[in-house]
Amino acid sequence: MTFQQFKIQSIKELSGSPSPFLDVEVLMQWILKKDRSYILFHRDEELSEEQESQLKKSISLRKTGLPIAYITGHKEFYGIDFMVSPDVLIPKPDTEVLVENSIEIIRCLQDKSDHTLNILDMCTGSGCVAISILKTLKDLHSPGESNPKFTLADISNKALDIAQENARRILDPETLSKLTFVSTNLFKNLKDKSFDLIVSNPPYVPCDQTTELLKDGRNEPRLALDGDIDIEGNPSGTKDGLEIIRNLVSQAKSHLTENGMLILETGEYNAMETACLMEKIGFRDVKTYVDLEGDLRNVSGKI
Repeated sequence: MTFQQFKIQSIKELSGSPSPFLDVEVLMQWILKKDRSYILFHRDEELSEEQESQLKKSISLRKTGLPIAYITGHKEFYGIDFMVSPDVLIPKPDTEVLVENSIEIIRCLQDKSDHTLNILDMCTGSGCVAISILKTLKDLHSPGESNPKFTLADISNKALDIAQENARRILDPETLSKLTFVSTNLFKNLKDKSFDLIVSNPPYVPCDQTTELLKDGRNEPRLALDGDIDIEGNPSGTKDGLEIIRNLVSQAKSHLTENGMLILETGEYNAMETACLMEKIGFRDVKTYVDLEGDLRNVSGKI
């Protein structure tokens, strides 16, 4: 079977996908290890038996609803190639706004600080937020300027394994040395630690919406989506997706240095509630930020 014949056949097979043409192109580039231009200009080239078998298997997986990123094991985020698996949430474009806002906050904090900043990435998952921030700061920093120290924390040991592998692949040894990885349920294993900035993309999807989202076979970990989980990891009975955020915000206050800041991602449906919660707990200068679609996505505040 030629490249073109396989492409036409597979696009028809994936007609139920929201992006069948793109799906097939990405899978072909991944398995053939060729770019889009090569495949386009060699459409009459024959697939080997092994290539055809691998492609058919990947198309079958995609038909179940499994995301392309979990099939290839990779996802681009903030212009960086990250490894992913069903143990971590697939990095989303809207989360790039959290990276950009965090970098801006860090630059402001560095201008006012006389020490190396200590930053926590809570619920780090694949590590995409912290690693993207550090890599960008490394590229931006002036001679003599020190990059911050980062603690990457998650309740999932499997997620931390992915985060560590991404850090080793992406960061230079000097920057990598500034990272610490901690397995913890929120701040349970960080009791004596204080940070200048806490960044977080925590689970914030209401439990009922999480159930609906996962019906399409995407296989993303419920643990990384469902925000209605209590401090013990059990269903809380709430329906607004804010239970984890309530616990995170209240605990974060006691783990921030003077004038320390918290910035987190939340849903457009509960961002204002998150801002009100932060103000009620005692955070000052609470701000909301919009994502790429103009929806409220990030909330920040200082103590």
